[in-house]
Amino acid sequence: MIFEILMIVCFGFAWPINLYNSVRTRSTKGKNLLFQCMIVLAYFFGVVHKLFFSRDIALYFYLLNSAMVIADLILYFINRNGEIRKGLIGNYHSVLV
Repeated sequence: MIFEILMIVCFGFAWPINLYNSVRTRSTKGKNLLFQCMIVLAYFFGVVHKLFFSRDIALYFYLLNSAMVIADLILYFINRNGEIRKGLIGNYHSVLV
């Protein structure tokens, strides 16, 4: 369990930095929507496993990381709409590319 928590914490250090950059730059440059969705899905599976097979404190770390990635996804769409309004990008057709 301790190594799982350490792994999740190490992964978790990236998300506050991503959130800060999303707020500061108000840009989607360098973001990959498909990658972020896969990370949310992976954390979802981790949470499901913890709920059904191994309830321990690691569950809270999965939930915390999930919340940060979901917040960054929300900021992605907010920033993307801002870029569209400013004419910096055309539309959502190339979101997953």
